[in-house]
Amino acid sequence: MTGSTRSSGGLDDRRKRLLFRCWHRGTREMDLLLGRFADAEISDLTDAELAELERLIEVPDPDLYAALTGNSECRPESAGALFERIKSFRTADHDA
Repeated sequence: MTGSTRSSGGLDDRRKRLLFRCWHRGTREMDLLLGRFADAEISDLTDAELAELERLIEVPDPDLYAALTGNSECRPESAGALFERIKSFRTADHDA
């Protein structure tokens, strides 16, 4: 997979912006981790989850990648339930 498989049509501006930012992180690994999650879940996230995602995408790629892949015991300060969902999502086979 090289990019989003989801259209941004029908999404509000906040979700469109987050979908784009999840697929354009700066490192390919993070594009795939967050982008795939966003493709699958962005339309169903609550306002609180969107706010958490907005905070998580501000975490530098190396730090967030290490936390999501279990290569670091450190969790971002903004990590909450959504962080755990992303972490679980990445371990499941989603046509990867």
